[in-house]
Amino acid sequence: MSVPPPTPPASGRGALVAHARESIARGSKSFAMASKLFDPVTRERAWLLYGWCRACDDLADGQDHGGAMRAVADAQVRLSTIRTLTDAALRGEATGNPAFEGFGVVAAECRIPHRFAHDLIEGFALDAREWRPRTQNDLLQYCYHVAGAVGLMMAVVMGVDPADEATLDRACDLGLAFQLANIARDVSEDDAAGRCYLPVEWLVEMDIPPGEVMKPWVRPRLAVLGKRLAAMAAAHEESARHGTGALSFRSAWAVLAAAGIYGDIAREVARRGEHAWDRRVITPKREKLGWVARAFGQSVGRKARWPEDARPVELWTRPGR
Repeated sequence: MSVPPPTPPASGRGALVAHARESIARGSKSFAMASKLFDPVTRERAWLLYGWCRACDDLADGQDHGGAMRAVADAQVRLSTIRTLTDAALRGEATGNPAFEGFGVVAAECRIPHRFAHDLIEGFALDAREWRPRTQNDLLQYCYHVAGAVGLMMAVVMGVDPADEATLDRACDLGLAFQLANIARDVSEDDAAGRCYLPVEWLVEMDIPPGEVMKPWVRPRLAVLGKRLAAMAAAHEESARHGTGALSFRSAWAVLAAAGIYGDIAREVARRGEHAWDRRVITPKREKLGWVARAFGQSVGRKARWPEDARPVELWTRPGR
């Protein structure tokens, strides 16, 4: 088994939080900045959730806090390790791994439904068997597993009642928006790793042959799909904003800042067109700070519930709804 040995067990909640704080600082500058807007208790819990998600992702893809993916020869073994450590953490057992133990702590403190964690792991299972989407619905199902389920868990961490399905739908939408932006930005990186998350039906529609997604002559056609992904991300981002009325001010501020920061990734992919993959799209720090400021005003002005605005019926609906 080539899975790296676990880190020695941490010595209490404070050490677990410190480990998670370091993880988010290394793994995502955008989420690290947005997390500073939470109240202290929610911030620590968000770090613990992130630390587990990051550890699972790194373990599945052979990464170290993100970066270039590499092929792994023991994908199913790694998946089994993720399941075993997660289930042990959810039972409150020691795992010898601070990222998983931290998740056990936050799951217990916030009563995160275990099915949400298992739904996320199903996304890693899809990748482990080299699954590829055939339809747009397949794509969104995948986005749910790898990101929408995280949105559900984050909503619970922020105090949303797991029975509040309407708000959870909006939280799921934000996760979908983030993942659609990721897929739009990372076409080239995914291709280099032997992956493609563009639905087969889309590739057929654009007459893009298998394995030739990044060929220079394909770029104008790929740009059409990049803009399609960006439009889908924007629709889910807008829906997610309507869920912030159920959150505290500081949680809404953090969510709206993250939505803007990450939304800019998809918007930049659309703006660059066929040059979107010449260099990696990022949101510069000054623009992130701009979103922090704008999100403050948006949080002040948000409506309590937007009861007159039903979730758009054309948006994809998560499993069980």
